[in-house]
Amino acid sequence: MQRILLIERSATLRHAVGKRLCDHGYRVEQLSGYDQALERLVRAGEDPDYSGIVVGWPTRTDPHADEFLSVLDDPERRGQAVLILAHDSGATLREWVSNRAGTALLLWDNYTEAVPTLGKLLTPRVREEHDAPSSAVDEHSIRILFVDDSPSVRGFFRRLLQRHGYRTDTAAGVSEGMEKALHTKFDIAIIDYYMPEATGDVLCRKLRENARTRGIMSSIITSTYLEQVIRDCLDAGAVECMFKNEADELFLARIAAMERAIRFQRSIEAERRRLEGILSSVGEGVYGVDEAGRITFLNPAALKILGYPEDERLEGCEPRALFHYADEHGTAIEAQACTLTRAYGGHEEVTSWETVFWSRAAKPIPVECTVCPLTIGGRRRGSVVAFSDISERRILEDRLRWQATHDPLTELINRRYFEEQLGQEVRRLKRSGEHSALLYIDLDRFKYINDSAGHAAGDQLLIAVAQQLRILLRETDLLGRMGGDEFAVILRNITPGHVHDAADKFRNLLDRYSFVDGDKQYRVCASIGVAEMDKNSPSPGDVLANADIACHVAKRAGRNQIHLYEDGRKEKEAMEQDLGWHSRLREALQYDRFVLHYQPILPMEAVDIAHLPERAGVLWTELNRRAPHGPICLEVLVRLRGPGGTLIPPNAFLPTAERFGFMHEIDVWILTRALEELVALREAAQRVVLSVNLSAGILEDRFALPYIKGTLEDLHLDPGCLIFEITERSAIHNLEAARRFIAELKNLGCRFALDDFGSGFSSFSHLKHLPVDMVKIDGSFVQDIAHDPIDWAMVRSMNDIAHSLGRRTVAECVENAATLRMLKECGVDFVQGEYLAVPILSLEEAVHGVGDPPVVAAWASTARRH
Repeated sequence: MQRILLIERSATLRHAVGKRLCDHGYRVEQLSGYDQALERLVRAGEDPDYSGIVVGWPTRTDPHADEFLSVLDDPERRGQAVLILAHDSGATLREWVSNRAGTALLLWDNYTEAVPTLGKLLTPRVREEHDAPSSAVDEHSIRILFVDDSPSVRGFFRRLLQRHGYRTDTAAGVSEGMEKALHTKFDIAIIDYYMPEATGDVLCRKLRENARTRGIMSSIITSTYLEQVIRDCLDAGAVECMFKNEADELFLARIAAMERAIRFQRSIEAERRRLEGILSSVGEGVYGVDEAGRITFLNPAALKILGYPEDERLEGCEPRALFHYADEHGTAIEAQACTLTRAYGGHEEVTSWETVFWSRAAKPIPVECTVCPLTIGGRRRGSVVAFSDISERRILEDRLRWQATHDPLTELINRRYFEEQLGQEVRRLKRSGEHSALLYIDLDRFKYINDSAGHAAGDQLLIAVAQQLRILLRETDLLGRMGGDEFAVILRNITPGHVHDAADKFRNLLDRYSFVDGDKQYRVCASIGVAEMDKNSPSPGDVLANADIACHVAKRAGRNQIHLYEDGRKEKEAMEQDLGWHSRLREALQYDRFVLHYQPILPMEAVDIAHLPERAGVLWTELNRRAPHGPICLEVLVRLRGPGGTLIPPNAFLPTAERFGFMHEIDVWILTRALEELVALREAAQRVVLSVNLSAGILEDRFALPYIKGTLEDLHLDPGCLIFEITERSAIHNLEAARRFIAELKNLGCRFALDDFGSGFSSFSHLKHLPVDMVKIDGSFVQDIAHDPIDWAMVRSMNDIAHSLGRRTVAECVENAATLRMLKECGVDFVQGEYLAVPILSLEEAVHGVGDPPVVAAWASTARRH
């Protein structure tokens, strides 16, 4: 196993790169300072034998860094493979890299390329990836054409796609892309929008309009969100719009979705060809007629198809009178209007004519006929008719047609067919003065139910929701499943004044519905976006985009809401705000723009209920003055530093961070920074217990446990200084993984608290099976306990049950003296809230700024007891 030395100041960046290298089989030694690196390479007096060194380029002047870089530049170390990671490529950095052999430069924005870049440094004779396709690619894999005028962008996405098994070719512009598409069979075309020759929608339209390339599924990729760009591309035939700055995982998920659609369509076509082969081998019925149109012979297959016994003699009968006398609806066909009768008398050839024969039992049989004039010795002798029963083919064709246009799970029409119907409706409205509306319905709690109850239950929920939505449909309405947990409804011929009420009926229907899975019930609700349609609606793509944007706004407004699209400004701002948060959160992680605050947690036994201060926020200070030199317990809270130094609260950015998958990195940043601040307290650190929140994703990360253990060891900290808070929702996301995670860290010496207790489903059941030490009663029950007898009874019950299971309790959101008195009466063990103390700006201030508080000894002993 090759050894790699990794040096980077930022714990978050160091962890991200180290994890990726470990994932690919490297043995990584991580250092946080250049002085430590010098100690390894020079002052230890031994050769550590590293295969390669990965260095985070210093962002400020550092003498240790300068000395370390000089060591790497020594002649005896010129053969050492070095990968530099930097936030930007200044002139000094480029000169240093270009003058040193065996060195490569990557920007932090592209840190995911660290593994292949390091691999090339370590094995320079390996051919370039584009010369040697990945072994994972086979002849049956999806073939992708990536079109972009930037060579670096083409190279990056080509490598990314090939690593994941896609056969990939590239083109630099519209003309080259079209040329390659005409000569090579591609399944997917991913096209940059802004290119010098022409915009990407031009190529999308060319691919769609050319019969040879019509089957290619095209998608636009761009760096900038513009509503008009998306609409142009959808109108031109693109099925997706991707963004270059979105996570690789999301880009690959979109590709995988298109791949599934392609493979599904392939299976349908393969099934159709197979059925055609089977039908061609089935024996056909054959009969002959003379010049007068009377039957001269029938073969056994013809008699069998028509339902006659083999010994039945039908020669001399007129076939029109016997079995093709009426159409499929039973309406009689006159002789002069009958295609077959005219063919008999006129010696005409008829090929693959589909009609209906009537059996002996007077049942219609769909058949395909071929009439060939019969000539013997140069004289016309009537005609020969071959026919086959196509009943099964009709059924199969209907089924295949249904499969191509319907969702197999819910049996609703699928997105592709729904969009075709939406296009027809938009075109119809342009010819009339009528109004219609499009509802875009997104279930609000589907992921929670799907994760907690299982995928089988999730599928049953989607089926049930489809059945519920059907209840409200009129004959003219159309309901479809757009994918995942999203549905759409076309409400035809509805006046604008009734649109909101109609949408609210759908919302109300789902809000009242309870999904039952075994002995559990789940409440279902949905966010609904509404877009009105009339003769002024530009295109079906516009209408669909407007409804989708409106649904997004409704979900942001608090879920279980309806939003009617009015104009694009506010809705567009909401979409752009989410994209803006993505960039801000990424930059906050890269440049340490998060800030930690600390809120004290007090044991109830230390509070003198008879002498409580009236003013909020001073109780912590008063208790500290009375009792010095004791342990301190603090919950670690996170804020984001905004423009001008303003601090943004977590509820403004954590939901977005969860949607974009940043929570894992934020967890690591919080834990690392809090422990580093704790170590900086020196001797005083031994008195502090930190309560740190963890998200669901980190509980399943196999690198999280080694990282936490290694950090505690590196910083020489007692594991008893940590309490990890997990929510019930996080734990039940993967209950077994949560149990293993908790058990391993508890064996190490850490403790766990179940946060927001009471706010989820089956809380008591989960408490019984989760090995946590403490329970934090959700603040929604605590806030009104002094005025609401139901809340008081709930808190008392939760406290009693937690105690009966051997757990200690913490009440959150204590905002006044009356609430604190009621909690004392309930028997709660610990309390936390702004009445006791507002969050403190730094750990040093919490420990040294207001005296030495001994009043949390009970909590600390709970956390450290082994």
